[in-house]
Amino acid sequence: MAEIIFPEVMSVSTESVVVTFSTEGDDRVATRVGDAEVVTTGPHHLARLTGLEAGTHHEVEVEGALPSNDPQFPSTVRTLEQPAGKLLASIATVNDVHFGETVCGRIHTASDEEMGAVMGREGEEPYPQKMNRAAIAEISAFDGDAVIVKGDLTNAGTWEEYQQFLDAYGQLGDRMYHVRGNHDAMLDSTMALNGAPFAVVVNGVTFAVIDTVRPGTEVGQITRDQIAWIDDCAANTSGAVFVFGHHNLWDLDSEDRSTNYFGINPDDSEAFGAVVAQRENIVGYFAGHTHRHRVRRSTKARSIPFVEVGSTKDYPGVWGEYQIYEGGYTQVSHRFGARDAMDWAERTRFIYAGLYRDYSLGLLDHRSFTQTY
Repeated sequence: MAEIIFPEVMSVSTESVVVTFSTEGDDRVATRVGDAEVVTTGPHHLARLTGLEAGTHHEVEVEGALPSNDPQFPSTVRTLEQPAGKLLASIATVNDVHFGETVCGRIHTASDEEMGAVMGREGEEPYPQKMNRAAIAEISAFDGDAVIVKGDLTNAGTWEEYQQFLDAYGQLGDRMYHVRGNHDAMLDSTMALNGAPFAVVVNGVTFAVIDTVRPGTEVGQITRDQIAWIDDCAANTSGAVFVFGHHNLWDLDSEDRSTNYFGINPDDSEAFGAVVAQRENIVGYFAGHTHRHRVRRSTKARSIPFVEVGSTKDYPGVWGEYQIYEGGYTQVSHRFGARDAMDWAERTRFIYAGLYRDYSLGLLDHRSFTQTY
């Protein structure tokens, strides 16, 4: 029987569960969730179990996997509740795609050896191309109404890297929208701004895309003009408003008012929270930047999700799916199933001195959840 390496329940939806793991070779392994079973072939396995009942607990079993206390591999999982009403829109997102990057896990205040940084092998396709090709293929098959790329399109902010991004994601056509991240404004303060803030409207649902960058720095902001713009977006529609930006929001319940916060500074985060408190049709804020999955909520902002989604270019290698109904929406963070993408992702699992896996994955209910109105 095959040795099961790093089994994880990666995501759940209203009708499916995805389990990933590795084996030493091309072993065939059965995975069961409830009454559903699939057999996958190694060394990297992505088992998608479908046809499950929504809002229901299901037992999880991978043939040969030993009992584990790992919270990423629970013995039972619950599929998502489906929101009420008809489906209004479906969209996909990615962030932190980093065209041009050549060393994964590098921090300039520590050596690559200390951080466990990883490079592609000699003669190997650059890993940003590999991971983004997997993302584009899966998003193309998904065929949603819109695709929103939430910044850090490039590594060093060069026009050559930006063109690589445009050439790749341009395959998705006019439904692809993008906004810059901090990496994209390090050399040219106008590159990849792309008209932000702007709104994309699908069947009465508004996707409001803002620019959170302070050019030349890694930290974020929401200018007062954009705060007013978000308020106007919500005031001028009765439909749901989803806000997207590159940087994560500061914790509204934190007492740490750092002026050097890695994400959006406390003052701007509070100004955004004040708009959310007044506009009940703003239903979530969605960011990248941190390369992790995390959801924060605060009663100061009606407890709507402030979401961070993991990166596209390294472990676990994801894109986000949103299904928007009349009565709410679902988020599902999908890991790429392409063999070469899974191979690269596994090589980056333990960057940042071995801490990256737990940091980037976060909790299952931060990767997959239902939000009702």
